[in-house]
Amino acid sequence: MRVKSKWNLKDRERSLPETGSAMAFILWRIAQQGTLNLENEGFQTDTNAQRLDIITEFLAFLVHLVDRMTAENLTQEQRQEFITSLACHLADTMQENRSDAQGKGEYRQSLIKPLNERAADYAGFSCTGNEPGFAFRRYFGENVRAVMGEKDNKWITDQVMDIEVPEALKPLTKAIRDLFTTAGQQNK
Repeated sequence: MRVKSKWNLKDRERSLPETGSAMAFILWRIAQQGTLNLENEGFQTDTNAQRLDIITEFLAFLVHLVDRMTAENLTQEQRQEFITSLACHLADTMQENRSDAQGKGEYRQSLIKPLNERAADYAGFSCTGNEPGFAFRRYFGENVRAVMGEKDNKWITDQVMDIEVPEALKPLTKAIRDLFTTAGQQNK
C-alpha cells in the first residue's frame, strides 16, 4: 500500500495539529486497506457499519502505535496536542462515514470511546522497537475477530497477527518518519 507522507512545501515547519491531520488521513487509509484485505481473503463482512467497526479496531491499534512511536520525540504537552488532534480528525472522518452508512446521528463517540478503552488495554503490552509484541498483536486480532462475521471467524486472529499487522507497519513507519522529519518536529 502506498501513502503520500511527505509535505508539499518541505521548508515550512508544520504544527502538531497539521501533522495530526495528515496522520489521521494516512491511518484511515491503512485501516481501510486492512479491512479490504480481510474481505479479499474471504472473511465475512455484511454491512458498511460492520466495516466501520473493523476500521475502528484498526484505528485504535494504529493510534496507540503512533503514540508509542512518537513519544520519545515529543514532550508530554506536544504528545497530548498531537494525539488529541489525530483523534479529533479521525472522529470527524468516522462521523462522516457512519452518517453515510447509518443515517443522521452523533457517531464521533463510536470511535473516541474504543480509542480510549483500547489505549488503556494496549498500554500493558510490549513493543520491541516499533514492532508490537505477540500479545499486543493477538489482542488486536481478537478485537477484530469480535466484530467480524462468523464465516471462518477462527482464522481472523491469525490473519491479522501474521499478515495485516506487518502490512500496516510498513506505511505507518514511513509516514511517521516522513511527517515528523519534514515537519521539523523530530528530536524536539
